[in-house]
Amino acid sequence: MSIDRFVIGLDYGSDSCRAVVVNASTGEELASAVKYYPRWMEGKYCDPLKNQYRQHPLDYIESLETTIKESLAKCPAGTAENVVGIAFDTTGSTPVLTDKNGTPLALLPEFAENPNAMFVLWKDHTAIQEADEINALARRWETDYTAYEGGIYSSEWVWAKMLHVLRVDESIREKAYAWIEHCDWLPAILTGIVKPEEVYRSRCAAGHKAMWMEKWDGLPSEEFLSTLDPLLAGFRERLFTKTYTSDVKVGTLTKEWAHLLGLPETVAVAVGAFDCHMGAVGAEITPKTLVRVIGTSTCDIKVSSYEEMADKLIPGICGQVDGSVIPGMIGLEAGQSAFGDVYAWFKRVLEWPLESILAKTSLIDEETKVKLIKETADQIIPVLSEEAAKVPVGESTILAIDWMNGRRTPDANQVVKGSITGLNLASSAPLIFRALVEATAFGSKAIIDRFLENGIEIDSVIGIGGIALKSPFVMQTLSDVLNMPIKIAKAEQACAFGASMFAAVAAGVYEKVEDAQKAMGQGFAHEYFPNETNHLVYKELYKQYQILGKFTEEKLRI
Repeated sequence: MSIDRFVIGLDYGSDSCRAVVVNASTGEELASAVKYYPRWMEGKYCDPLKNQYRQHPLDYIESLETTIKESLAKCPAGTAENVVGIAFDTTGSTPVLTDKNGTPLALLPEFAENPNAMFVLWKDHTAIQEADEINALARRWETDYTAYEGGIYSSEWVWAKMLHVLRVDESIREKAYAWIEHCDWLPAILTGIVKPEEVYRSRCAAGHKAMWMEKWDGLPSEEFLSTLDPLLAGFRERLFTKTYTSDVKVGTLTKEWAHLLGLPETVAVAVGAFDCHMGAVGAEITPKTLVRVIGTSTCDIKVSSYEEMADKLIPGICGQVDGSVIPGMIGLEAGQSAFGDVYAWFKRVLEWPLESILAKTSLIDEETKVKLIKETADQIIPVLSEEAAKVPVGESTILAIDWMNGRRTPDANQVVKGSITGLNLASSAPLIFRALVEATAFGSKAIIDRFLENGIEIDSVIGIGGIALKSPFVMQTLSDVLNMPIKIAKAEQACAFGASMFAAVAAGVYEKVEDAQKAMGQGFAHEYFPNETNHLVYKELYKQYQILGKFTEEKLRI
C-alpha cells in the first residue's frame, strides 16, 4: 500500500496568512488555518492619509508558525511526517531593504519600530514621484526597461518603493545592502539560503515588478539605475541575474525550522510567487480563460502560448513574463487597484454614525451597544446588495468611476481619483452602491478589452477570492457587463491551493504544474451566465463610464 504524501500551501494576503494541508495525490484538503497579522490589525506603521502601508516581518514569521501548526493539529495522526513540500504565495510587490546577511532591517534592534525598515505593502503609494522618474528615464533610454511591464512603471512596484525609502531615511540608507520581495524571503529563511547574492529569486516577482528580462541580462543596467539616482549605485551587482519559476525546489527545511514546525527536514521548499499567479494555477487556468483574484483589489491573470504572443507587447498591463504563471507559457498580469476596497469605503461612510454617535449613547448598556453596532455593520453590504439587485439595470442615473485607490490597469496612474455623478435628491444608499458595483465591473471590462484589442483571446472568466464566492450580485453584474460566463472556483483558498500544487511539483510528486492541476484540481462551485438584455444596456452605460473616466482624469486633477 502506498503512503499518502501531503503538501502545504501558504497564502499571504493583505491582512492575514492562510495555510492549507492537501493530499498531493487527490487534492483533498485535510485542514486549513488563518492568522491575522497582529501588528497590522492594530494599524501600526501605516498612515492612510499618506498612502503609507507597511508590515513588520515578525507578523509574517509568527503567522507562518501559527498557521502551519494549527492546520497540522487538525489533521489525522501521521500527517506531519508525510509532508513532502511547502510553497508560498504573497502579495506583491511587497519588498524590504536588507543588510549584507539578508536580514530585513526591521529585524535589527535599531530599526524595530521604523516603518521604512519594514516590508512596503503592495498598496503603498508613497513612491509616485519615483515611479514617474523611472518612466521618464526609461522613455529616453536606449533600452526601454518597462517594455515588458506594460510600458508604465508603477509606484506599487519594487524599484520605486526602495528608492523612495532610501531617499527619505538616511539611517536606512547607511545600512541597506540589498532588497528582497516577500515571496522570496519566506523560502529563503526556511531553507537558510538568505544571503542576497544566493537567494532564489522568483521569476514572477522579478519579471512583473523589477524590470527583469533575460534578453537584457537580468535587471536594468547599473548605468540606468545610478542615473536614476546615485543611491541605487551598486544594488544591481548585489542582487541577481538569474530567476526561477515556482516549480523549482529552493532546498529543504533547516533543522531549526523543521523542529519548530514539527516537520521532516526533507520537506522541499519551492520558489515563491505572487498570490494571483499561484491562485490562477489553483483555479485551473487554461489559455483562453482570465482568472480574476477578486478581493480588496483584483489581480487578473492570463496565460498565452509563445505562438499567440509572438512579438506582441501589451500596453498598460502589469507585465508579460515567460513562466511567471505556468512554466512554458507567457504569464500576463493586469488588475484593479481597488475592487472590494471600493465597497469597504462606502461601508465606512455609512458606519460613521454608528461609530461616532451610537457608540456614545447612554440610552442602552455598553454590551448591547457593542452588539448592535457590530450586527448593523455586518449587515450593511449584504442588505445593500439585496436592495441594489432589485433596481432594474439602467434605471438609476448614478454613474461612478472606480479609481478610489488610483488605477492599476489599463495604464497605471496612481494619481487619479474616483468620482460619482448623476446624484439627485432621490439618490439612496442602495442606488449609490449599485453604481459602485457597476463601476468596478466597467473597470474590469476595460482590462479585458485591452487584451482583446491586442489579439489575446479570452472567452470566459474564472473568479476566485472572497467576493467571487460570497457576492452573487457583484458576480452577476460582472458577467452581464463583460457578456462572458464566469466560473467560481470551488477551492475557498484558491491561492493557497495553487501554492500546494507548486509544492507537489517541487517535491517531485508531479513532473509539471499541469499534471498537478489535473490531479489536485477541485473544479467549480458555480457558474454565472450573462443576461443579454442587461448587457445591451450596460454596453451603452460603459460608453458613459469611458467619457466620465476621461473627464475625471483630465479635468478633475486634485
